[in-house]
Amino acid sequence: MRTALIAWDYPPSPSGLSTAAREIAESLVLAGCDVTLFTLDRTGRETAGGVSIVGCAIDKASGLGRLRLYGGAGHLAAPLAFRRAVLAEHAARPFDVVEATNWYAPAALLTGRHGFALVTRNSTPAAFSRDPAQSARDRIDGWAADRLEIRQAKGSAGLISNTGEHARRITDEYGLSGHQPHAVVGLSLPPGTLARAKAAAYPEARSGEPLQLLFVGRAEHRKGFDMIMEAAAILGAEVDRGAIPDFEVRLVGVPESDVPADLPEPARRRVKALGRMQEEALAVEYAGAHAVLAPSRYESFGLVYQEGIAYGRPMVANALDASGREFVGDTGAGLMAASDTGAALADAIRPILTSDETRQSLRAAALKAAGRFNRDTLGRETLALYAKARQAS
Repeated sequence: MRTALIAWDYPPSPSGLSTAAREIAESLVLAGCDVTLFTLDRTGRETAGGVSIVGCAIDKASGLGRLRLYGGAGHLAAPLAFRRAVLAEHAARPFDVVEATNWYAPAALLTGRHGFALVTRNSTPAAFSRDPAQSARDRIDGWAADRLEIRQAKGSAGLISNTGEHARRITDEYGLSGHQPHAVVGLSLPPGTLARAKAAAYPEARSGEPLQLLFVGRAEHRKGFDMIMEAAAILGAEVDRGAIPDFEVRLVGVPESDVPADLPEPARRRVKALGRMQEEALAVEYAGAHAVLAPSRYESFGLVYQEGIAYGRPMVANALDASGREFVGDTGAGLMAASDTGAALADAIRPILTSDETRQSLRAAALKAAGRFNRDTLGRETLALYAKARQAS
């Protein structure tokens, strides 16, 4: 089967979307597919991991580059670039399936009858991840992005979501009829990540040294970043009073400029913004962490849950997130904040800081829960949905 994948970026770009794109692409290669991936983060052509990669970066001086500057209409630039590239390749050698993420609808202009089945794999909708609109332009931008996502979803021959709850939320958000094939397929972790995780011993808690609490993500409300800052202030004040052991919150993916300027001093001294980093550096952070903070209010899947669990690190998640409840709460791999407040998150973190027995118990549960998703199942279950989508198209 010849398959096209559309991605916003691809490794070595350090993002969750790029990691997911590579897992999907290389799992399909292992399953016997001929895979071409179109990505907006580069130009030219290359091959990696058996995947043919076509760069579709938009020149800022081009017509599409200028289009991107306009509110609302700017969201058409990337779909236009992808449409042009995919259809050119399709004309030369046809694709059987074209798969794209739902996020900001890069395949919104590839719906219709082109001789291939369009499949949308759902991550978090744009409406769930953007900040509240502050201006008329923000509202127009949000409206345009949402309409394009709905267009792509409704025009797809098949849909993939990461969990059953996520599939339900997507169906409601996009107003889908339920007539399209819609599969639940979990994402895998790269083999290199799994190997490094398996080899990483749990760090000792040394007297006089702070326990390391790791956050991996963006400084977004959806990710619970505000909760982490509030919890750090609460727990930092307790450390200063001598009530609990010291800690450091290490923020991967967060630049110093995103740390609140008015953060209370007890938190400021214990928060370290590390910015974005490549896989090898991220592996060092996971290996050195005593616990992983993942208090997202909503995740379509949550690769950070899978990564932290693979390393056997106690997790701290948010009871509001269905994926967090499934992967962390139900497995016993971590503790749950009862609500989306800094105080609730501090309550969940505190036992991990104060009890080595708690840390070891959660680590054992995390290791037991690890390995649930792999490339074999990802490729096999994806191909099963592709077959249904081709029949429906």
